[in-house]
Amino acid sequence: MNPTAFDPKAAESFAHRLLAWHREQGRHHLPWQREPTLYRVWISEIMLQQTRVATVIPYYERFMATFPDLAALAAADEEQVLRLWSGLGYYARARNLHRAARIILQHHDGRFPEQFEQVAALPGVGRSTAGAILSLALGQRHPILDGNVKRVLARHFAVAGWPGHSAVARQLWALSEQLTPQRQVAAYNQAMMDLGATLCTRTSPNCNRCPLRQSCLARVRDEVARYPEPRPKRELPRKEVQMLLLQDPERRVLLEKRPPTGIWGGLWSLPELPPDARAEDWCLRQLGLRTSLVGKLRPRAHAFTHFQLRILPRLLRVENPAPGVLDGGRWVWYNPGQPQDRGLAAPVLALLREIQPQE
Repeated sequence: MNPTAFDPKAAESFAHRLLAWHREQGRHHLPWQREPTLYRVWISEIMLQQTRVATVIPYYERFMATFPDLAALAAADEEQVLRLWSGLGYYARARNLHRAARIILQHHDGRFPEQFEQVAALPGVGRSTAGAILSLALGQRHPILDGNVKRVLARHFAVAGWPGHSAVARQLWALSEQLTPQRQVAAYNQAMMDLGATLCTRTSPNCNRCPLRQSCLARVRDEVARYPEPRPKRELPRKEVQMLLLQDPERRVLLEKRPPTGIWGGLWSLPELPPDARAEDWCLRQLGLRTSLVGKLRPRAHAFTHFQLRILPRLLRVENPAPGVLDGGRWVWYNPGQPQDRGLAAPVLALLREIQPQE
């Protein structure tokens, strides 16, 4: 369809039905909906990027308990922020939050900006997230286009093509702009996200309960599964690494701090080496550690956006645990039985738990 020819009365009907449904069936008791300040909504929207609500809630509550306001977040060090993010994934979000808090402190007198351009310019925000923050917290009229909204619009208007293509995205943005009402914008945007998350789901959508079912072109044409069209298939490159669990006589494990950018940037991880390298030789040559192989744990896979990682864990006993070559900034001996305030990549945390003796 041509979004420039959209009927204003149809847009009004669309919003009316959606808002009526949301009053009765929408989500109204999420933690960030209590006292929806700009700061609280911002934190929730960043956490919700590519992450389900049920997963986010406990992280959000711990994060807000530690950093109840923007000043507290800006004053924290990155290690604290990453520790609270451990396991949530997409760690650039945490680093961007921390950077943005300090930018706001420096350039906006510590007050979260209320102008769209200023919010959209913050690290990790962008157009849709800025619109969500300002509409949900202040009621400003801004369209949004997160994954849930894309799915609802693509199905309702039978928009062909993958939403990641610029032409398709422009069409969806045009629809979102025209459908967003002048009033009740916070409720409307929340309703769009709720509809996509609870009824118009990626698989097994519940069309019979959808308030938009009578006008949904995908449902009328019995083509719901067609929309939105998936990303064109491509073979992700594969990478294989050994991860070394180096245990000293006190059962502490050697961790390495990763560079500030890139995969697991700024987190603590396990030493990695090529799959065909001999771990004992590598440890002696690179770390000055004499080790002996205790065993091989089961391989496991971890998916990133751009490649698949196959992890080969190796458990080794360290015979000389305190050589001077290990500086305290990059390396640390970590006791899994007494967790410390360290940001850990999810596979690393799982491995540390796996080698813990059962009580």
